[in-house]
Amino acid sequence: MERLAVTGASGKTGWRVVDEALKRGMAVRVIARPASVLPQPLAEAEREGRLEVQRVELSAAKALQQALKGCTALVIATGARPSVNLAAPLQVDAIGVQAQVKACEAVGLKRVILVSSLCAGRWLHPLNLFGLILVWKRLGERSLQNSTLDWTVIRPGGLSEDDSRADNEGILFSGADEQESNSIPRRLVAQVCMDGLMQPNACGRIIEITSTDDLPQRNLSAWLESQTA
Repeated sequence: MERLAVTGASGKTGWRVVDEALKRGMAVRVIARPASVLPQPLAEAEREGRLEVQRVELSAAKALQQALKGCTALVIATGARPSVNLAAPLQVDAIGVQAQVKACEAVGLKRVILVSSLCAGRWLHPLNLFGLILVWKRLGERSLQNSTLDWTVIRPGGLSEDDSRADNEGILFSGADEQESNSIPRRLVAQVCMDGLMQPNACGRIIEITSTDDLPQRNLSAWLESQTA
């Protein structure tokens, strides 16, 4: 059976990625830090035996490799959280992503989707006041792009907690550095990640996504087909 690994599942986007994967009947292994607390839906899924959880530090190379063994794909949903530690974006979004990429290469896991951010790599942006977060996100992206893996980078706009928006809004898809603003519910980001795993022609692409109720609902597959037509 194919098994999906997800890192960052204690976060607001990551747990929705796991939730969407479970809804689609996928076998999922959450790789979480020892001190992290899983959201209630995931903790319940673990208790019921529907979700496997392994707790390791991402900086522990051998332990991370062991946790990834047997998995066929990885969604990296780790991300630095706002804090007084201005080095956190460097540690999580650059070094942390690099560590995960190296671990995947070491164990032969080929398919990786990285959740990044709109405007990644831009210097003149308000988010960079918080530890150069967009600069380090771009460095993380590059470590994946320069790897031997089958990669996709998803760059969402401003992230919304309102899951109800996912039922009413259409997604604006674009290539790299084509969008600058607007938001998207985290639930839609999770759904795009899952769709991306099923689309071979999503490999090797940076895909930017925002959403609005002015757009018709359209999935990733339809957009990818329009790009190759």
